[in-house]
Amino acid sequence: MLLGLFIILYSISNVDAGKYNNVVKAIGSAFGSSKSLIKPIINNSNVSAQSSLKDDLSKVIKDNNFENSVRLEENERGIIIHILGDILFTSGNANLNNNSLVMLNKLAAIIKNLPNDIRIEGHTDNVPISNGNFASNWHLSVNRALNTAYYLINQQNLPAGRVSIVGYSEYKPIADNNTLEGRNLNRRVDIVIIKK
Repeated sequence: MLLGLFIILYSISNVDAGKYNNVVKAIGSAFGSSKSLIKPIINNSNVSAQSSLKDDLSKVIKDNNFENSVRLEENERGIIIHILGDILFTSGNANLNNNSLVMLNKLAAIIKNLPNDIRIEGHTDNVPISNGNFASNWHLSVNRALNTAYYLINQQNLPAGRVSIVGYSEYKPIADNNTLEGRNLNRRVDIVIIKK
């Protein structure tokens, strides 16, 4: 009986915690107890993979002196690569600067072989666009995300089926738009490596 129990526990060790707890409770009931007698087995492989990925990205950023242009963040969505807009685009423009391509190439070398979905997000500050190329900051943010995604897909072989784009305009700031420094941080493209 114990051998059978351990075989079942081993075979379900990679399922989500909710299913695991249901099975443990069912087994406990079979043995005459409504309480869970066995502590869950925690699979840390995803945590380790995220930490290793973040370390690899940090090394590329440091080794290539991208610290002033690229910042990393990790949250419940996954790992976010914040790329400040000034390195990618000239003001009010959505065409990638040639000097930004080296940086995108270095980052793509790491992320293109990942199994994770990738989301490219465009952001602006809250200053209304004042040229005739874009009707609004919405248009600008979407075009910047789109051009970044197209480059990574067409030139760096990022699998198109794993890429999505979104434009947030001014509505997802990471700094205060009342200061020049804050606006510089808010004008950015984020590459989000979605946590699996």
